[in-house]
Amino acid sequence: MNHLPSSGTTTRIQWIRERLPLYLVMGSVNCKHTPEQVLEQAIAGGVTLFQYREKGIQALHGSAYVKLARRLQDICRKHQVPFIVNDDLELALELDADGLHVGQDDAPAEWIRERLGPDKIVGVSSHSLVEASRAIAAGADYLGIGPIYPTTSKDDAEPVRGTEVIQQLRHSGLTIPLVGIGGIHEHNAAPVLIDGADGVAVISAIAASDEPSTAAQHLKKVIMEHLG
Repeated sequence: MNHLPSSGTTTRIQWIRERLPLYLVMGSVNCKHTPEQVLEQAIAGGVTLFQYREKGIQALHGSAYVKLARRLQDICRKHQVPFIVNDDLELALELDADGLHVGQDDAPAEWIRERLGPDKIVGVSSHSLVEASRAIAAGADYLGIGPIYPTTSKDDAEPVRGTEVIQQLRHSGLTIPLVGIGGIHEHNAAPVLIDGADGVAVISAIAASDEPSTAAQHLKKVIMEHLG
C-alpha cells in the first residue's frame, strides 16, 4: 500500500475516498471459484479495496484461515490494492495488514486505533448519526453504512434502511468517506452514490458471480458514471 497520509488531514480523507469506489468484501464461503481466482479477476475488473471477511458455518479456522489471508494479501500487494481485515485485530497485526474494519458489536474503535497506530486504515460500520459521530471521534477513516438492501451474505445484518442513513449523515454536514453495503449490485448501485456514498461494498455481486471480472467491470462502470 502506498503511504497513508497523516490522520486528520484533507489529503488522508481524499486518499481513502479514492479507494472506496468498488470495495470487495469476501471470504472462502462467499466464492463460486477459489478465493484467489475471484480476487485476481475482481481486481482486474476494477476493485479498488479488499476486505478479508472469513465468516459463516463453513469458514476456515486456524492455520488455514491465516494462510488464505496471506495468499489474498499477496495478491492485493501485487496490484497495490489495500488489504483490510474484518474484525480480527490479532490477524491484522500479525500480517501487518493495511487496516481493520469493525462493527458496532466488535472491539471499540478507540482501542483498535490505539493498537493499530495512525498509519493504518480503520473502518467502522455505522447505522445512525450517533454511531457515526462516535466512530469519527474514535479515529475512523471511513464508515460502512448498511444494509442498504436485503442481503443473504450476513446472518446478523441490521434492518434494511435503504439510503436513509447516508442521506442523514450528508445532510448533517459530515464529510467522512462513506461506503454503502448490503445487497448492492450493478442495477441498484446508482441511488447509493447519488445520495452521498463514495463507493459501494459488495460480496455476492462479485464473489458469487460466474465471471467476477465482468461483474466488477459492470459495477465499476455504473460507479464511475456517478462519481466521475
